[in-house]
Amino acid sequence: MLMIECPWCGARAESEFSCGGEADIARPLDTDKLSDKEWGDYLFMRKNPRGVHREQWMHTQGCRRWFMATRDTVSYQIQGYDTFKTGHASADAQEGNKQ
Repeated sequence: MLMIECPWCGARAESEFSCGGEADIARPLDTDKLSDKEWGDYLFMRKNPRGVHREQWMHTQGCRRWFMATRDTVSYQIQGYDTFKTGHASADAQEGNKQ
């Protein structure tokens, strides 16, 4: 079972979370001027890399807050977390804060 470290609630089982997909996707500013292809690309086209990338997660069975995780899609290992208000916090740094 994958354990995810909620920045606010601590380590919890993956079943408590919902993945919101790739992080860092900026919504177009003037959507009325987009072509159907451009709008479709924004809505549906994602990188889906093999290796490390950033994802959005929501703690649906807990605090219901959104955060970002840097995860390796091959090993499933989570390398760090970001909240939307603060900078990057590595998983090791968060471990040290709990002690």
